[in-house]
Amino acid sequence: MKIETEYFGQSEGKDVDLYTLSNDNGMVVRVTTYGGIITHLEVPDRMGKARDVVLGFDNLLEYLHGHPHFGALTGRYAGRIAGARFELDGKTYELARNDGENHLHGGLRGFDKVVWEAATRTEPGRVSLILSYLSPHMEEGYPGNLRVTVIYSVLEENTLEIYYEARTDRPTILNLTNHSYFNLEDPSRDIREHVAMIRADRMLETREDLIPTGEIPEVAGTPYDFREPKPFGRDLDKAGIGYDLCYVLDNDGKTPQLCARVHSPVSGIALEVETTEPGVQLYTANYLDRSLKGKGGIRYGQHAAFCLETQHYPDTPHHPHFPSVRLDPGETYQQTTLFRFSTED
Repeated sequence: MKIETEYFGQSEGKDVDLYTLSNDNGMVVRVTTYGGIITHLEVPDRMGKARDVVLGFDNLLEYLHGHPHFGALTGRYAGRIAGARFELDGKTYELARNDGENHLHGGLRGFDKVVWEAATRTEPGRVSLILSYLSPHMEEGYPGNLRVTVIYSVLEENTLEIYYEARTDRPTILNLTNHSYFNLEDPSRDIREHVAMIRADRMLETREDLIPTGEIPEVAGTPYDFREPKPFGRDLDKAGIGYDLCYVLDNDGKTPQLCARVHSPVSGIALEVETTEPGVQLYTANYLDRSLKGKGGIRYGQHAAFCLETQHYPDTPHHPHFPSVRLDPGETYQQTTLFRFSTED
């Protein structure tokens, strides 16, 4: 197992590096210090051929030009906040309106657009990239000086582990995730034939602008029911332009538990996702329109990928019955998500 680094470019006058983490079983993960972005994730298919299973770009310049959060660390708040404002201890905090009248994924310059400090660590059975960032008080409208650490680890058994930790010096809210776009087969094709299972009996009901209503209905009898494995394409068209919703998980918040499994019958690659988080957002790249030219010159089209964003619920500050996203001084925010890859016939 090894970890290597190379120069990737510059952002806002700061050097940006690209780290390559690999094991002895054919797994290769590349992460850049710009936005903590996973640019490549290679695993062997059933024939032993290496396949890159995430969408992204070949160079930093394309990421700097703007993109839909390909592979990025998302914060301070993953998901939407209604009206681009929230109240905490009687004070209202105004945020950027970057999704209609709402706030999305941390604002105009969220964690996906900053350069993170990096360190590496090698241990038996794993290699790790340790990213850290100090988000100053009122950055993008959020209170508190927030110190965030995210550790990407490649394990011997073809697993990517992402561990998140944060502390603040005053009360704030926090909701972090990684926004990788997966295609386990061929990014020039859509993911309709991928077979998915999501271990959730309930989901968040949303308005047309994808803000939760506060209702948590059962998935039974709806196109959103993935409790039994089915191809994404079976009910995709019944879900409007595609899937974009948060599933409610039955987790204890301490031990990562299986929340989803996706398999490509073509490549044989299977992905299992385990998390400590109470929710997972399924998104099927509904707004890709071939305008973005990705790795290898491929133009990414609608439904070219799926995202499984493990996180707390969107718009939690406006729904007191949702699991809290409040972080106070003296507390430590922690979460872990694992992406396990294997093959099957």
